[in-house]
Amino acid sequence: MLNHIVLIGRLVRDPELRYISNGTAVSNFTLAVERNYTNQQGERDVDFIRIVTWRKLAETCAHHLGKGRLVAVEGSLQISSSEKDGRTYTNPQVIANEVRFLDWPNDNNRDNRSTNNTNATTTNNNDSGNDTTDNFDIDDNFDVPF
Repeated sequence: MLNHIVLIGRLVRDPELRYISNGTAVSNFTLAVERNYTNQQGERDVDFIRIVTWRKLAETCAHHLGKGRLVAVEGSLQISSSEKDGRTYTNPQVIANEVRFLDWPNDNNRDNRSTNNTNATTTNNNDSGNDTTDNFDIDDNFDVPF
């Protein structure tokens, strides 16, 4: 069986970080993802997808991401259902294994969340707290190889 999803989109709002009773960090945010086609008005529809991250990945996302940031999320789709007032609601969400930061934070939007420019890939594959982070500076002489 295969349950694998990859999404690229922008955060709708800042991530919410909380800790469950055993001290494990969990972070939630919503990703706005454009569809690959246009509607009858010539506009692209947008899907709003709930993302859940755990442990060190949750803390990293909560501290370094904010509303409007572009990210790629890799994980698995989880669908739960609930009943309220006699109606059944379907609640899809993505449990992220990896979150890749695809843009730089804006200087005018920088606050305590991000103190330096980093392009980070963080994974949730282990509990050791070891993240893979690629830090680099781009100077004026930076050239794309193609």
